[in-house]
Amino acid sequence: MLILTRKVNQKLIINDNIEVVILESYKNSVKIGINAPSDVQIYREEIYTEIKKSNAQAKHIDIDTVNNLSAKGQKQANTFDFMKKIQKND
Repeated sequence: MLILTRKVNQKLIINDNIEVVILESYKNSVKIGINAPSDVQIYREEIYTEIKKSNAQAKHIDIDTVNNLSAKGQKQANTFDFMKKIQKND
């Protein structure tokens, strides 16, 4: 980990295209500004953790849900085939 000391209005440059500016300093916190390309995603740690948790939960597949979707899809396909047969008889 790189540890730096910065004063208000001083900057950090990351990878030639990300600029971190110290805007204000308080007793126990610092206000920073970040200039970065729009394709760079920037999150507070607690938000990032929630996103990762949500993505992990979304990856979990409930096999009963998949089977139910498959059964519904097959029923719709059978209905569609039946409708095509009716149209041919018209």
